[in-house]
Amino acid sequence: MAVKQSRRDFLGMAFGGVAAVGGVISLGAMKQTWDPLPSVQAAGFTTVDLSPLEDGELMTTQWRGKPIFVLKKSAEIKKNESRDVVVGNANYTVIVALCTHLGCIPTWAPSSKQFKCACHGGEFDASGINTFGPPPSPMVIPPFKIDGTKLVLGEEGPEYKKLVAKA
Repeated sequence: MAVKQSRRDFLGMAFGGVAAVGGVISLGAMKQTWDPLPSVQAAGFTTVDLSPLEDGELMTTQWRGKPIFVLKKSAEIKKNESRDVVVGNANYTVIVALCTHLGCIPTWAPSSKQFKCACHGGEFDASGINTFGPPPSPMVIPPFKIDGTKLVLGEEGPEYKKLVAKA
């Protein structure tokens, strides 16, 4: 039995096919606009080499536009198991360098082994824990992963997950 097709049926199927192809191409283009740019993805990770740091030395770096303090603790600086990052046999403090009160950037006072916020007199110990003044909580530990003697900020490694579990 033969099926008779009209011109109208053919035009309907052709239009449906073109619309389906156009829809697939549009979805692909929309997905590309939703994905982050490569420059944004690259800004999400910062690698810090810890090997040149001396005992008691503070390094400031930047991750996602925020300042990060990396302090290599010397023998005189009190260790803190729940907040110290251990790389090899050295302990480090890795914190987002923003006061938890109003977001000011504290300074490191090597003589007293404290971070001090000049705005309202807030003080943090060498591990970033608030000890005096208005800061309501300790400074934040950014997500990190240890890769040999390098610290990769922005990626949650097993060491970071252990610290978060302790806190």
